[in-house]
Amino acid sequence: MKNFRWKMIMIMALVSFPGIAWTDTGHEVTKRHQMPQMNDDNMPGMMREGMLVMPQMDPARGRALFASKGCVVCHSVNGIGGDDAPALDASSMPLMMNPFEFAAKMWRGAEAMVALQREELDETIELTGQELADIIAFVHSHKEQAIFSIADVPERMKKLMDHSGAGEHHYGVKN
Repeated sequence: MKNFRWKMIMIMALVSFPGIAWTDTGHEVTKRHQMPQMNDDNMPGMMREGMLVMPQMDPARGRALFASKGCVVCHSVNGIGGDDAPALDASSMPLMMNPFEFAAKMWRGAEAMVALQREELDETIELTGQELADIIAFVHSHKEQAIFSIADVPERMKKLMDHSGAGEHHYGVKN
């Protein structure tokens, strides 16, 4: 029981201080080394020295990606966007969310999302891990969503939101 408690303390330390790598040597957990500052130049992938590294999440970049990648065609924020999929307003998101849980929810709905993407966009949306992290940050950011407007949406996406030219617009303006 004592060993279990010690390991739990070390796990909490790892979560609290993500810049420090720890190694389990059997009966003790020791500090291995200080991780270098991560950036796009020295971190080509998500794995580094056997550790998962969380990307920096940028809600401003996520706002641009939400519109340019086509998420806005099916999802809305502030009433701007499609209504074929759930709205992604920050006000309806949990206060604290594990980004992996967000990705898991996307995975569970992947089959339907891919079908809608092919129908609405004539292609599937490709996202890197960094792009997904930024979009997750945007859908949880009250600040970035407050400035999201139809002006953020590229013309191609606006046309796709105007289904079949029948005058049925799938975007609005925040009142």
